Amino acid sequence: MAGVNAMEKKLAEYKCDTNEAISLKLVRFPEEIEDESTTFHPEFTHQLYGDDEVAFGYKGLQIQLYYSAGNLTTLFKVKYSSKVTEKFECVEPDDVEGKIREIIPQGFCGNTDDFISLLEKEANFTPFGTLIHTYSLHNEEAGEDLTYQIHKVELSSPGFREYHERLQTFLMWFIETASFIDVDDDRWDFFLVFEKYNKDGETLFATVGYMTVYNYYVYPDKTRPRVSQMLILPPFQGEGHGAQLLETVHRFYCNSSKVQDITAEDPSESYVKLRDFVLVKLCQTLASFSTDKLSLGFSEDMATEAQEKLKINKKHARRVYEILRLRATDMSIEEKAKAFRLEVKKRLFGPYKKNQRELTKMRKCLRPEELASQVNQMDTQLQHEELERSYQEVLGDYRRIIERLARA
Repeated sequence: MAGVNAMEKKLAEYKCDTNEAISLKLVRFPEEIEDESTTFHPEFTHQLYGDDEVAFGYKGLQIQLYYSAGNLTTLFKVKYSSKVTEKFECVEPDDVEGKIREIIPQGFCGNTDDFISLLEKEANFTPFGTLIHTYSLHNEEAGEDLTYQIHKVELSSPGFREYHERLQTFLMWFIETASFIDVDDDRWDFFLVFEKYNKDGETLFATVGYMTVYNYYVYPDKTRPRVSQMLILPPFQGEGHGAQLLETVHRFYCNSSKVQDITAEDPSESYVKLRDFVLVKLCQTLASFSTDKLSLGFSEDMATEAQEKLKINKKHARRVYEILRLRATDMSIEEKAKAFRLEVKKRLFGPYKKNQRELTKMRKCLRPEELASQVNQMDTQLQHEELERSYQEVLGDYRRIIERLARA
C-alpha cells in the first residue's frame, strides 16, 4: 500500500493546470515575444482538457499560442521539463498538443524565427469588410487617445474565412459554452473591431474583438438578428469596446425596415448588463421614456416606440423603463421608493404567479402526500424572501448602469 501511495504522489507531480500552462499573446513587435507583461491566460480549458482542466504527464508544461496582432498568424509551441514516459513504464501522458491541433487551423508556425519573419508582413494587413464606425478612447498606459474601427464583413471578403478560423479559437478559452459556427450559412453577419497604431511611421491594425449575428426569418417578411458570439480580447477588456461594438451593431440593424427586433442567444450575465447599458443609452432620448412619463408606469407607447425606432423587444424595453425610472426617482422619499419597488416586484413576481397556477392544478390531480411535497417547495414565505433577494440584485445592477451612464 505504501508503494502505491508513493507512486501516486510521484505521478501527481506530472499534473498541470491547463489554464496556467497555456500562454496567449497578441504580438505587435518581436520584443514582445519574451515580454511576460503581454501574456494572458485562458479563463476556461474544460472543452479541451475536461472538467478538472488538468493535463497529465508533464512537468513544467508550457503551451505557447502566440498570434500576430493583426492577421492572427499563429505560433504554437509545447515545452516541458520532463515527461512521464521517461520515468515510468505503462503510463501514457495526455495528448496536449493534439487537443490544440483540433481547434487551430493548419498553417501555424512551429518555431519563433518563422513567426518573427511573418510579423514583418503585418504592415500589409488591412481590416476586412466595410468601415461602419470609428471612435476614440483614451488609453492611460499610452497617455493618449487611440483610434478604433468597426467593420461589417462578408464571408466572401478575400482572406477572411482563414482569418476567422484563427480568430474563433479564442472562443474556446473565454466563452464557457462556446462552439464554432457554420460559416457556410449566408445568414451570418460578422462585425470586427480593430485598433489603429503606428510602427516606424506606418499605420497598422490590431484585432480587438468581434461579434457574430445570425439573421432568423420572421413571418411574413422580417428578420430577427440574434447575437450569437461576442468577444473582446483580454488585452482590450474593460476599456469600453464592448459597448461601442454592441451599440454600433444595434444602430446598423435599426436602419433596416426588414428587421423586427434584435435579440441574443443564451446571453451571459455580463452581456445582459452590457445590453442594458447600451439600450438605456439609446432609449433615454425617446419621447415615451421622458421623465414625466416614467412615474406613470410602463406603457404600450414605450414598447411600441422602442420596437419601431430601435428594434428593441417589449421585454428589454421593460428593463430600460425600470432603469430610467430608478434614475428619475428620489429613493430617499419612502413613498416614491415604495412605488418603484412594487413596480419592479410586479414583474419579478411573474414566475411565482405561474407556480401558484400550477399548484391550483395540482390540487385537482395529486394525492395528498404528493401535494404536500409540492406545497413545501412553493412555500409562500420562501417566495417572498426570494423575491426580495431578486429585487435587491436587480437594484444593484441598475444602479451600476446608472453610474456608468453618468460617466459616459
